[in-house]
Amino acid sequence: MTNQGIAQNIPQVDVGVFGGTGFYDLLESPKEYEIMTPFGPTSDKAMVGEVDGVTVGFVPRHGRAHKITPAQINYRANVWAMKMMGAKRIFGPCACGSLQADVRPGDFVICDQFVDRTWGRADTFFDGAATAADDPFFDRGVTHVSAADPYCPTMRKLTVESGKNLGITTHDGGTIVIINGPRFSTRSESKWFASQGWEVINMTQYPEAYLARELEICYTNISLITDLDSGVDATEAVTNAAVLEVFAQNLDKLKSLLHDVIPRIPAERDCLCADALGDSEMH
Repeated sequence: MTNQGIAQNIPQVDVGVFGGTGFYDLLESPKEYEIMTPFGPTSDKAMVGEVDGVTVGFVPRHGRAHKITPAQINYRANVWAMKMMGAKRIFGPCACGSLQADVRPGDFVICDQFVDRTWGRADTFFDGAATAADDPFFDRGVTHVSAADPYCPTMRKLTVESGKNLGITTHDGGTIVIINGPRFSTRSESKWFASQGWEVINMTQYPEAYLARELEICYTNISLITDLDSGVDATEAVTNAAVLEVFAQNLDKLKSLLHDVIPRIPAERDCLCADALGDSEMH
């Protein structure tokens, strides 16, 4: 636990989960904690409870009232709070549009790559913003952490297996392109993204996934497909109402997936995430 965590009497968890659009609770009778990080408060109170004997911390990234836009989310505070709670693994489910006709609404894509098209977001812990914090983590120089394979291979494999075991149409791998939002893509933008072969489009996966890598936390994405993006199959324009409707129809599937995969995570880590900071510091 970090010094800040000790001061705030924050419980320790095994796994962290971020809730996205339409996903504001996961745990039965959780305890709630206000967490203040060196980067400010989290999007909402952290909820702590158990999933089949595994202690889980849950934070809705937009807040439970969904008042925080994708570009305004304090990603650093949210991810650092997971570190303060001791999480070694994070699941980042999110509502996504499909860029390919064979990826349909209701499908899950467990992405293995991302393409960042955002701008202006605080996307690193190593910019001196928290140098006054009483934590030895910040006693580092300029640091470059590899993002070549940004999602944990161990967690991805387990998540795909759980999806298929539950009968959910689950795509093993895919590239998610992250746009700044809050607007949806134009038809031309959507066609361009699709022409690159990218499968999924979203507004929140960056910098959340990369920040977890900077903290050597395993992170996996679960993209719940809510719509075909506006440039795919000459579909109608994406609307927020349609996204929420499809997400709500599939929320129970997402919760079932998390309840199935979380207890199957091995105690020991042998993945690249665990030593991501290895040779990353400039001397």
